[in-house]
Amino acid sequence: MAAELAMVVEDSFSLWRAALAIVFFTIVSFLVDFTWKPRYGKSLPRVGYGDGVLATVRNWIGYMVHYNDWVADGYERYSKHNRAFVVPSAPSRPSEIVVPRSQAAWMLELPDRVLSTSQAHNDVLYNDYQFFGTDDQFPIRTMHKHLARNLPALIPQIQHEIHASIDAVFGSNTEEWTTLNLWDAWLAIVPRVTNTILVGAPTCRHKGFLASQVAFLDCVVRNSFILNMFPRVLHPIVGRLVVAPNWWHLWKTYHVLKPVIEQRLHDYDSDTHKNLTPDNQNLITWLIHQAHTEGLTHELTPWMISQRLLPIEFAAIHTTAITGHALLLDLLTSDPSLGYLDALRDETSQVFASENVNGSWTKAALSQLHRTDSAIRESMRLSHFATALTHRKPERYDAWRFFRVREGFEARQRDQAHGDGDKERDMEEMMRIKRLGMVTTSDAHLSFGHGRHACPGRFFVAHELKIMLAYLLQNYDIKPLSERPKPMWIGQTIVPPLQATIEVRRRKRV
Repeated sequence: MAAELAMVVEDSFSLWRAALAIVFFTIVSFLVDFTWKPRYGKSLPRVGYGDGVLATVRNWIGYMVHYNDWVADGYERYSKHNRAFVVPSAPSRPSEIVVPRSQAAWMLELPDRVLSTSQAHNDVLYNDYQFFGTDDQFPIRTMHKHLARNLPALIPQIQHEIHASIDAVFGSNTEEWTTLNLWDAWLAIVPRVTNTILVGAPTCRHKGFLASQVAFLDCVVRNSFILNMFPRVLHPIVGRLVVAPNWWHLWKTYHVLKPVIEQRLHDYDSDTHKNLTPDNQNLITWLIHQAHTEGLTHELTPWMISQRLLPIEFAAIHTTAITGHALLLDLLTSDPSLGYLDALRDETSQVFASENVNGSWTKAALSQLHRTDSAIRESMRLSHFATALTHRKPERYDAWRFFRVREGFEARQRDQAHGDGDKERDMEEMMRIKRLGMVTTSDAHLSFGHGRHACPGRFFVAHELKIMLAYLLQNYDIKPLSERPKPMWIGQTIVPPLQATIEVRRRKRV
């Protein structure tokens, strides 16, 4: 009996020793991490709980729920007075310096050897673990070189996939109202449309492939939060454990893509690529072409090309879904007396009727959707999805905020039609109006970044959202919402109101 009791006590002490060892090791890891982080001068003001050891621990705990409030406080106290300030970050991340708008242009012009965009992406997304050590610079460079020049020819194919995916999600019932989860609807539409230019048809419609891509992206977001909360000294262990699902989803997408990529590689080697149709103009083809151009033979394997697609999938799908989700919520919760939906419906139908070519939108026609462009940009301005990008006090959604400037200028032009006017001033005004478009980046419009690292896919996203909104409004009635559902902030990232629902009904054709 005594021997058994002794064994129980010994086992209990062993468990306690193991638990204490884990706690001790974790505390030491955080302390080591703390010593590795940069220290900022006392001249920089801080928000949060302070800069000492205990204050830092409180900052780590408060980061998940108070970060947005801290930035709002810093914006009011310092940014408005042209001062930078320091805001606490997650346990594995150094505190961040938030610069005022007046310093944004200077910061964005600094060379990569001083401020590295690629290193910043790696730090935030933990590329070495999440994307298996493959950086995003080659696919981004490829997108810069090939997307814009091929985009006009791809519009009919993009439009086809948008129409088909919206019909499948929103249905064809012209009699009864159908309730849809808005987030699920966007996630059923955006991945298919995005992959039209990434992998092409029919792979862009493969449900298993799309499900694996979305699951991979969800893993990246979840794992980033997990790694943010662990000290960096533990990342070699934790990072390899948490990304196991990433490997599984990559493996599943690879088996779908392997025969497609092998055929593209064969076509390129047999010179078939010289007569490619728009159906075969997509990122897979462009990656192959760019690898040949730069002599990067190691890039010419199905496995490597499958990995190269992942950063672009991540950058394109969730951001577009969040933007479209917020856009519809902003429009549907606006005062119905403002007539936003009817005005957008009229604009898109009139421009399409007069400018379509063989039943398809064109680049020129989409550029004439000035009200639609304004409505999207205004939603992006107010409903941003990362606090660190920009911050503003809550404002009422004004769909015509940017269109109104153009409208006033055009009215003055008509009034001055028979006079001399000030041509130089008019030219300056026109250039200013052009800079108010949703794809024109600036230090006041950072949704697509700014400068030489601005998003290369922003023109595609603009076309995509405009065609989506046009088709939705022309073919469906959507009931207004009485109140905008509130998003949730976790750290500096927004979680949209995933449970928000809308009621839709197919419009009867006259």
